[in-house]
Amino acid sequence: MIINYKNATITQKDGIEVLKNVDFHVDDGEFVYIIGRVGSGKSTLLKTIYCELDIDEADEATVLEQDLLTLKRKHIPALRRKMGIVFQDFQLLGDRSVEQNLEFVLKATGWKDRAERSQRIDQVLSDVGLTGKKDKMPHELSGGEQQRVAFARAILNSPRLIVADEPTANLDHQTAIGIMNLLQTISKTGTAIVMSTHNIPLLDKYPGRVYRCKEEHLESEE
Repeated sequence: MIINYKNATITQKDGIEVLKNVDFHVDDGEFVYIIGRVGSGKSTLLKTIYCELDIDEADEATVLEQDLLTLKRKHIPALRRKMGIVFQDFQLLGDRSVEQNLEFVLKATGWKDRAERSQRIDQVLSDVGLTGKKDKMPHELSGGEQQRVAFARAILNSPRLIVADEPTANLDHQTAIGIMNLLQTISKTGTAIVMSTHNIPLLDKYPGRVYRCKEEHLESEE
C-alpha cells in the first residue's frame, strides 16, 4: 500500500484541526482525487503526505512504507525522492533555466551521467509538450508552461507516487487535457496519483477513486 492513514488528525501549522478521524488509503497504480471547497483541507492533507506538515495523532500513518509518526527529519528528503510533487505555486528555481531546474533534481537523486540526464530531460519535456523550451528562464514562460515544467520535474525519476495540488488550475483546456492524459498513462504503469482539484468534470472524463473534504472529515465517495 502506497498510503495508509487510520484515524489521523490533520492540523495546520498554527495547530488548528482541519480534518479529524481520517481514513485514507492509496494502492499502487491508483488514481485518487481529493475534492472539496476552498479551505476544506485538501492542500493540508496533501502536505502531510510529503511531510511539509506533521501528523501528530493517528492509529497509523504510512507513506511508501515509511511510518510518518516516527520518521526523523533527516530522512524526509529520501522519502520525497521516491515521489513526484506538483505544487500550486510551481516552486521553480527562478535563477535557472528549465533544463537547469530539471538537471538539479537529477543530480540530487544520483544521475551521474551527463548524456543520460540530457536524454531524460528531453524526454520529459516532450511528454509535457515543452520541446524547445529547455533554455528558457521561468519568468519567460506563461503560468501554464511553468506548471508543465513542474510536471516534468515530478515525473523525472519515474516515482511510485505523484502528489499534485490543483495541477490543472493554471492551464488552458487543451493543455489540461494533455496533462490528464499523461497522468492516466503514468498511473497505468503502476505509479499512484493523488491530486486535489476543483475541476469536477475531470472526474467523469478521467475516472478515479474520490475523497471529499467536508465539515472536518474526509469522506470516500465509493
